[in-house]
Amino acid sequence: MGLIINLAVLIEQPTGITNYIQGILPHLQGLSPTLLTARPRPDFPCHPIPQHLSPDEGTRGHLRRLLWTQLSLPALYRRLGADLLFSPVPEGPLFQGCRQVVMCHDLIPVRFPARFSPLGPYFRYYVPQVLRHSLHVICNSQATAEDIQRFYRIPEGKITPIPLAHDQDQFYNLGLPPQPYFVYLGRMVPYKNLHRLISAFASLPPDYSLRLAGPGDRRYLPLLQRQIRELDLQQRVEVLNYVPRAHLPQLLGQALALVFPSLWEGFGLPVLEAMACGTPVIASDIGALREVCGEAALLIDPLDPAAWAAAMGAIIHDSDLRSSLQAAGLARAKQFTWRATAQATAAVLAAYGRP
Repeated sequence: MGLIINLAVLIEQPTGITNYIQGILPHLQGLSPTLLTARPRPDFPCHPIPQHLSPDEGTRGHLRRLLWTQLSLPALYRRLGADLLFSPVPEGPLFQGCRQVVMCHDLIPVRFPARFSPLGPYFRYYVPQVLRHSLHVICNSQATAEDIQRFYRIPEGKITPIPLAHDQDQFYNLGLPPQPYFVYLGRMVPYKNLHRLISAFASLPPDYSLRLAGPGDRRYLPLLQRQIRELDLQQRVEVLNYVPRAHLPQLLGQALALVFPSLWEGFGLPVLEAMACGTPVIASDIGALREVCGEAALLIDPLDPAAWAAAMGAIIHDSDLRSSLQAAGLARAKQFTWRATAQATAAVLAAYGRP
């Protein structure tokens, strides 16, 4: 099997997609893939690709990557004698005869289109073409599989949902005593619904704080900061921006709860990472988060700030509730491993690789 894996999307500060790649790669060695990467790894055969193709380069990097994918990747596919290309994002050559399997993490820009965003045409025109030209599509939840069928009319039999996981060597219960704060972990973009979370938090007693950790969006973050000022929460709501992964177990482990009010998710890795750290979880009652949380979290209507305030109040005042959520979360997190994710992924790739 001549498998090549396109890693042009790897970024320096790992978030969802990079964490996914780093989680499954060690368990794909049995397929003997060649990695196409600007950041070589000693444990795999690697072929160098151009720098400046990753999301670290913003829109320009994305455009360069799309051009490279169409104009250079097919020739590289043939030169390396590949018979299958795996991309951890829904990108691949079109009309070039490359046999490919792709991963589709979510269709958030389709569900929540933003005016003038370059992701609009990308998800409206390019991504559905890639999925139709692929032999098979992997996604990370049944909710995403249903979105792919609904929005792109890709047949169910061509899609395999494979849940993500967490790094068990990094995210585990440190046994730290809880501190009087709630934490949100993730990007700060409109569909994450943080403005409703902040409104709900404003009704809590003044000796509790909220920490917002994750990359900010220059179009949305100023609105959140203005809301914080208008509600006089400057001393209680802390915007941390990106937090290195090495610091996340302590940040999560000392929180009273992770609060995750997103309007939609493809999976919801922060929820799983929090449960693995023994942190109670309050999350939106939406498709993918129901799949991840099961009965191990408080699931709340994301459009109801009063319900979020009540749930956070319950966490503050009910130690038995915190203990039961902690135990349920730790048990739930053990069901998600990168080895299982990679094994299911390898089975799909092996099924489409030529002997």
